[in-house]
Amino acid sequence: MSDAQQKYNVENAKSQMRKGFLEFPVLLIIGAKVTYAPDILKQLKEANLLVVEGTLYPLLSRLKRFGLVEYQWQESKSGPPRKMYSITDQGKAVLKQLEASWKSLDSSVNTLIKHYEKSN
Repeated sequence: MSDAQQKYNVENAKSQMRKGFLEFPVLLIIGAKVTYAPDILKQLKEANLLVVEGTLYPLLSRLKRFGLVEYQWQESKSGPPRKMYSITDQGKAVLKQLEASWKSLDSSVNTLIKHYEKSN
């Protein structure tokens, strides 16, 4: 089968779109309040942004490495201490930039969707 005959994988495309912007919703969640990683996963799933631990933890490590988030250990009443993530001042500044970029991108894509819908 040639490359031109291969079937386009929509699920793969959707997954790549989610991965490409996942830092933004994670920063939104952490920016709203100090958060435990399993709670981040829960909020992402509630927003239909299905993410697995294997995706989230490397992303959190990358955000920490860039100084956008930090964490502190917090004692837990039921089990070991928890790593609680919070956004840094630098993270807040980046989040504002990502929010502006998202709003612009959202507007552009919605304009194209409306144009497409009118033509069909």
